[in-house]
Amino acid sequence: MDASEERLLTNLNQVMVHKKDDEKLSEGEFRRLQLVELELIKEVDRVCRKHNIKYSLFCGTLLGAVRHKGYIPWDDDADIAMLREEYNKFRNVADELNPEICFFQDHKTDPKYLWGYGKIRKTGTTHMRTGQDAVGCQNGVYIDIFPLDDVPKSVIGQIFQDIDLFFKRKTLWAQVAKDTYKNPIKRFNYRCLSRMPVEKVYEKTEKYRKRSNNKTPNRVRNLLFPSFGKLYVKNPLKERFSMPKSWFLELEEYDFEGYKFYGTKEADGFLKHMYDDYMTPPPPEKRVPKVSYSELIY
Repeated sequence: MDASEERLLTNLNQVMVHKKDDEKLSEGEFRRLQLVELELIKEVDRVCRKHNIKYSLFCGTLLGAVRHKGYIPWDDDADIAMLREEYNKFRNVADELNPEICFFQDHKTDPKYLWGYGKIRKTGTTHMRTGQDAVGCQNGVYIDIFPLDDVPKSVIGQIFQDIDLFFKRKTLWAQVAKDTYKNPIKRFNYRCLSRMPVEKVYEKTEKYRKRSNNKTPNRVRNLLFPSFGKLYVKNPLKERFSMPKSWFLELEEYDFEGYKFYGTKEADGFLKHMYDDYMTPPPPEKRVPKVSYSELIY
C-alpha cells in the first residue's frame, strides 16, 4: 500500500461509505474496501506469527498474490486457510486481535452465526449479505478463515462424507432459505430442513473434526463448505473432494499489497486444483465482484 492509498484509507475513514442493495461502488470506494480487508489480514498475520500458527492465503487471495502481487483487481473479499490444529490454536488466542481493528467470529463465539468457518470482522462496520438479514448474527466487513479437516482415506469414504456434509450444509442454509426463496417447493423443503436444530448439525460434524491433526496422512477439506476441488474445476475423482495436507504445512512468504504473507509452498498445484489455467484472467465480462450485499457501511 503506497502513500496515496494510505491517504485514501484515512480520508474515507473520516466519512463512512453507506451503500444499499448492491449499489455500485466507485473505484475509490472499492479499493478502500480491499484496503480495509488488508488491515484484517495484517492483524491475523501478526497474531499467527507471534504464536507460530501456520496459515495460508487461500482461494482468490492466493491467486492474487501469485498473479497480481496483491488483490485480483475485481476481488471484493479475502480468504485464509488453516489446518484444524492450527485453527484451534488461533481460536484460543483470538482475543489478542486488536479490538479497535477487528474481532473473531464463528458459531462458538456467536451462536447466531451459521457457517462452518470463521470470520474476522472489522470493528465498527456493517456488511449484510443479501438475503441474510434475518440471521441476526454480528456483521461487518470481513475476511474468511477456513478450517481444514481430515477426510476418509478412501475415495468412496470421501464421496459418502460429501453427501452427508451436503445435507448438513443445506440444513444450516435452511435458516435463511426458508423465508427468502421464491420457489414454493424449495421454500417448503427448506422449511422442513430448518426444523432440525442448528446445534445438532455442529454436534454431528464434530465427529469428523475430532479425527483431525497435523500428523495424520489424510487429505483435508472444509467440512461445511462445498468441496473446493469440484466447485470451480472438474478434478479427477480421487482429488475432487480433498487436498493434500502438505499444502498447508509447507509454506513460504508471498508479496501481497506491499506486505509479506504466508501461502502454500505448492501454490502451482493448489491453484491448478482450484482454477486450472490460473494465470489467464477471465474475460472482461466475468471480472466482477462476487459478494452481494443488502447493506454495506465502512
